[in-house]
Formats: sequence, C-alpha cells, structure tokens
Amino acid sequence: MRRIALLTAGGDTPALNATIFGAVERANELRVQVVGIIKGFGGLLDPNVPHIRLNPLYSTLPELDPRCGGTILGSSRTYIDESHAGELQLVKKRLDQLGIEGLICIGGDGTLNGMQPISQFMPCVLAPKTIDNDLGLNYPDETNEWVRESNPETQKYKYRKMPGKQDLELDDIVNFATPGYATAVYVCVQGVQRIRSTAESHRRIAIIEVMGRESGYLALGAAYGQPDIILIPEVPLDYERFERRVRDLYEIQKNVVIVIGEGLRDQDGKRLGDISKSVDPAGNVIFSGAAEVLQNMLIESLGDHYFVSRKRHDLAKQATFTRKIGHTQRGGRPIRFDRHYATQLGGKAVDLLVQRQNNYVAILQWNEQQGFYVSSINGNSLRDAWRGIHARTLHPAFYDEHRYQPSKLGVNYLSKIFANAVGSDDLEILREDLFDTGHLKTRYQSINVSVHKHIRYLNTEEGSDHSQQF
Repeated sequence: MRRIALLTAGGDTPALNATIFGAVERANELRVQVVGIIKGFGGLLDPNVPHIRLNPLYSTLPELDPRCGGTILGSSRTYIDESHAGELQLVKKRLDQLGIEGLICIGGDGTLNGMQPISQFMPCVLAPKTIDNDLGLNYPDETNEWVRESNPETQKYKYRKMPGKQDLELDDIVNFATPGYATAVYVCVQGVQRIRSTAESHRRIAIIEVMGRESGYLALGAAYGQPDIILIPEVPLDYERFERRVRDLYEIQKNVVIVIGEGLRDQDGKRLGDISKSVDPAGNVIFSGAAEVLQNMLIESLGDHYFVSRKRHDLAKQATFTRKIGHTQRGGRPIRFDRHYATQLGGKAVDLLVQRQNNYVAILQWNEQQGFYVSSINGNSLRDAWRGIHARTLHPAFYDEHRYQPSKLGVNYLSKIFANAVGSDDLEILREDLFDTGHLKTRYQSINVSVHKHIRYLNTEEGSDHSQQF
C-alpha cells in the first residue's frame, strides 16, 4: 500500500491531532504517503476534495502537533448515505483519482457507520475517539443482548437491551478507554473543585451538568473532584431518596455539590431535561436543561422556608445554582494519557490498512499482566443482529446507586486510567505558557491559516489533483 487517506469526523476531542500524528509517524516508517481529507466525509462529497499531504518526503507536516487539541483537518458531522449509489460512485472515483488505496477514519460510532459504504470498495479502518467513552463493549457478547421491537404508532423500530452480565471483570471490556475521555474528565474535575468553593462560601447547592449523552462515564470520572452526589443516565432518579440525601448533606456541611450526566432519566424512563425537537447533523437529539429541571424540582420540594429557617437564604432559588461545563470538555491540550494512546492507536490503524484489514477498529485494551496495550477487532463485533451500533453505557457494577458514588470496581476502573494520566510536561506548560507576556502583545495565530496554505484540490475536469505531485 503506497498511499492512504485519513479524515476526522464527528465532534472534536482533545486527542484528534495526536491520533493523526501517530498515523503519520507510522506511515513514515513504512514509506506510505498520507493524504488528509479536509472536513471529514464532507470533503469526499465535495467535487474538489480539499486535501493536504501530511507527510511530504515522508516527513511529518510541522503544523501537526500532538499536543494541540482538535484537528488540523477540520471535522464535520456529514456522512455518506449508502442508499445514494450515484453519490457513492463519485466518492470512489475521487479517491481513485487521488491514488488512495485505503482510508483511516478517526471518530466514534457515527463515523464507523459512515465508513461502511466506502469499505465496500476500499479497505477502511477506524481509529476511535470520543470524550463520552461510549465506543466499545462492557464484554464481548453484549451486542447479542439487544432486542428489536416495532412501534405500531410510529411505524419505527425501537431497541431494548435485555439484562446482561453482572459479574464484570475489567479485562472483559472491549476498548477500555477512548482518546479524549481522560482529558474531558480532567476538565470536569477542575470544574467541580472550583464550583465547590462557591457552594461552600455561600451555603448553596450546586448542580453541575456534564456531557456523555446516554453514558455516565464522564459523570463517574468527575468523582475525582469529590462531588457529594453523582447521578448517571443508566440509573433512573429516585427523587424522594435523592432529596433526603440532599437534605442530610446540607444539614451537616451547609452546601451540596451534585454532578449529573446530561441524559439523566426519571423513574418512568423519561429524560429529565427538556429535549428540543431539533437534532444535530448526525441525527442525534439535542439535550438541554437537565440541570435546570433538577434545580426546579429541588426549589419546589425544599421550598423557601427550608432555607429561611436555617438563616441561610431568603429564597430556595437563591440557595441553588447550576453550571454546565459544556464544550470546554471537548477542547484544549490533551493530557499525557490521551496523547500517548491516541498516537499508538493512530499507528495501529496504519498497520491494519497495510495488512489489508477492512472494516477493523483499533482499540485500547487492558489486563493485569500487560497493562494497557493496543489491539483491534472487526467492526461487526460492535453491531447487533440488525447491524446497529449502540452507545456503550456505564455498567451498573461501576456505580453504587445507594451512595451516589463509584463502586469498588468503578474506583478500580478509573484508577487504571488516571493513576499516571497527567505528565510533568502537562504541569510545566501551565508555568511556562499560560501567562506568557507574549500573549498580551500578539493575537492568537490560528493553525487554520497555516494549514490552508497546504490545501490542494482535485481537478475534476482533468482527472488529477492540482499539485501534480505527491
């Protein structure tokens, strides 16, 4: 294999550039040329196919820095529809014109689905990324526990998971952690610690909402910030028991810090937050308002008198507040764990292509004997009987729903990832770079400006790319 392409799709994470870097460095060793497609699958749907050569003369492009968050290639949630045969043929023609022999897609479950049509005519592999840590399986046969049921009212299918394996072992996990997750947890933990100061100082109840959609991994990781209560989407909220816990804590310490996953549900299975009718470009329903809804429930059930009687606040609304850590979880410099393993997974993806493996996923595994190591699985291993991919949810064995905290197994899981997740260089960058006086004298220089100078386009009329060289 002489020339491959690489793209990043879906939402951004802190470790995307590190994954690209690892792929390019491995390709240099194997003397394989790497073409980076601009803006994910959208770049392939563009007749001009904007792209850059990531390793001219088998030397990594200097703009590609694994310490920088995001992706120099840009990303989008545009995907290729396999039912559009004509569109797919055009994509094939464009890749042929560029001389591409294999494709690496960096992304999550949406990206894995998006590469399926291309894998019908060209070897494709996935290098995983997602801050939600929801790409993978809790154990290998988990995909066989899904049942498909028809809904007569909507004429659509819905999927239900049957009860699964309860006695989980850490080495059962398929894809132990995804690049981006560790850095996102790092950001969440800092947020929790900082918000605690305000809650303590002003005798207030703080509700902090973190990302994760249907998965509670980010909320669980936030335990490093020592919140008093963690609520995850996988365990329906028993509000009466939750409120008693809030009251008990507030009586003892005069403040409460609560972390909730954005997909939190009530006991009827309804998402606690309001759900807008709109969806993102990948078709995912947009979550909004879980923290605010929980706040309003507390305001109503506790009432103003509760706080007035304790001479702390005049109104329940004044005694409670919400914060969303939001997109800061997605951005910024990746910590050492993400940089290191994202780089390795990028390199593994190149090896899979060179070995002519198709529809495979590079994964990060863990066991007691080896610690962390990279491996791979067939992409179909992540699909149910109807070819669907379901987001990995937090296994109940990781969570103690009575204490609202990680269980013993959950603590063990997190400690494997975070015991040495932060490197000395992560700390040194704070001292050297954060308050660099030079930042006051010059405006931010976007990497997009420099990368743009490398972009080339496919000349569809002449059937060759503008650069005439690779």
